[in-house]
Amino acid sequence: MSRDLPVADRRQVRRAALRLVRRDVPGFATTLLLNSLAAAAALVSPWLLGRIVDAISAGGTVDLLAAVAVGAALAQLVLSRYAEKVGTRFSERVQERIRAELLDRVLALPSATVEHVRTGDLTARGTTDVAAVGRTLRDAAPAILVSSLQALFLVVAVFLVDPVLGACGLLALAGIAAASRWYLRRARPAYLEEGDARSDVAEQLAANAAGARTIEALGLQAKRARAAERAIERSRDTQLRTLFLRSVLWPAVEVSSLLPPVLVLLAGGVFLDRGQVTLGVVVTCVLYLRQLAQPIETILIWLEQLQSSGASFARIEGLATTPRSPQPGAEPEGDRIEARGVHFAYEGGDDVVADVDLTVRPGERLAVVGPSGAGKSTLGKLLAGIDRPRLGTVTVGSAPVADLSPAQLREHVVLVTQEQHLFLGTVRDNLLLADPTAGDDRLSEALAAVGADWVTSLDSPCSGADLGPDRVQQLALARVVLADPHTVILDEATAMLDPRTARRAERSLAAVLEGRTVIAIAHRLHTARDADRVVVMDGGRVVEVGAHDELVAAGGVYEALWRSWQGSRSGDLVEDLGVGG
Repeated sequence: MSRDLPVADRRQVRRAALRLVRRDVPGFATTLLLNSLAAAAALVSPWLLGRIVDAISAGGTVDLLAAVAVGAALAQLVLSRYAEKVGTRFSERVQERIRAELLDRVLALPSATVEHVRTGDLTARGTTDVAAVGRTLRDAAPAILVSSLQALFLVVAVFLVDPVLGACGLLALAGIAAASRWYLRRARPAYLEEGDARSDVAEQLAANAAGARTIEALGLQAKRARAAERAIERSRDTQLRTLFLRSVLWPAVEVSSLLPPVLVLLAGGVFLDRGQVTLGVVVTCVLYLRQLAQPIETILIWLEQLQSSGASFARIEGLATTPRSPQPGAEPEGDRIEARGVHFAYEGGDDVVADVDLTVRPGERLAVVGPSGAGKSTLGKLLAGIDRPRLGTVTVGSAPVADLSPAQLREHVVLVTQEQHLFLGTVRDNLLLADPTAGDDRLSEALAAVGADWVTSLDSPCSGADLGPDRVQQLALARVVLADPHTVILDEATAMLDPRTARRAERSLAAVLEGRTVIAIAHRLHTARDADRVVVMDGGRVVEVGAHDELVAAGGVYEALWRSWQGSRSGDLVEDLGVGG
């Protein structure tokens, strides 16, 4: 499975934008109408000024024309203000829908996708990209809409006043058209690359923060710093690339925007001398073209923001093209879990699980052990339906585990790892995620089952930074008790607890989960000693299966692990044998 989330193409982005507009047609239509009226009102004053010039030249009165010009200016002001208000509300509603759709899509992602994609990429799309689109909808989109209508109306007005002078003015805008075309052909891929580089930086920061203790313990500070520096260097290079594009666009636009009025003045002077136009016509055309410079400048000012947010919107909409979690299907017939001829490999690698055949009987307590890198955690994910086998099948009640919907899967199999998340809120809030209908007594019983006697009140606020990893893990185990599945897979779920607390929590869970299937990926071998059967993995294969005493007596891989674990014990401190895999 690829670690990169997809990016929507131009066609998908256009369809998504149209879909958002169709969901609020009245708001969009009102915004468009008010901005059109404001743009039309802006045309009146320059036209009247031209008539005023001609009237003064002819010795006529201009009082009425001046009053109408002032009225048109006031009408433009009122319409523009109201159009801005309506447009901002429309933009905020669209932004709210984008955020809601993004959240729905992220929550609908299969667990395997969330497990394998870059955390920084997903985080950047939900934060930086959404914020960029929000700024565009709030600021750039209304400004571009208004300016586009103004520019269109001004060009049409110039041609209506005098087609020849209008053609001269339009010809002078060719430099802006050429520069914009050059920029637009290169901007989208450049901004997509910039967004991907930002995701790399976020990924490095998240990985370094989450693994700070491991980095320090293994002396990897220099290596991780170099990786972060490479990501930052790439991000800097992509930003310099987009800066170069802007540095070419802006000078060309600045120079080209001065040409239309100059060219019309020169041509108008010639035509006026020949008597082909009046002075008022020339003044009106020049004023229109001078007025045209402002909306063109506004459009180009926001063009960079539009390209950047367009790339962000493409990244957001890319989530719509990812496979969704399976829909509810046929219910499994029974609780027996079976793996037959299972092979699994991560993208571009060799099999990390190979030729595994295993049957887990309902109500059985099974321990999976082995040295580091043996494939224990990968097997746990396959049995939990997070990953899909490359070859072979994993079923629960004859139904493929990976084809069950999230709701079905939670009713049958729950995977608990040492990496748990604690949401901001109270203890009660975090526990009710597993069972929103649970009362206080049941919540307290679940906490007692995992030995969380430190909780004095269900309404106590909690955060991971305040509680520490051991207590966060206890709350996660309490959620498992509340979820009440028939099979629980514990992938080193008590690794963050001290040995005494871990043994107490495991004994409590054993009592609570009596009659249910428990698959424990064990890093402390006393878990294996208490299991009904032990599965020993080595090199991605199941090499031994049997009860604890049988395997110790057999003198194989398990016996060596047991002897090493026993010899490394010192009081209550135990070296972590077989972590990972």
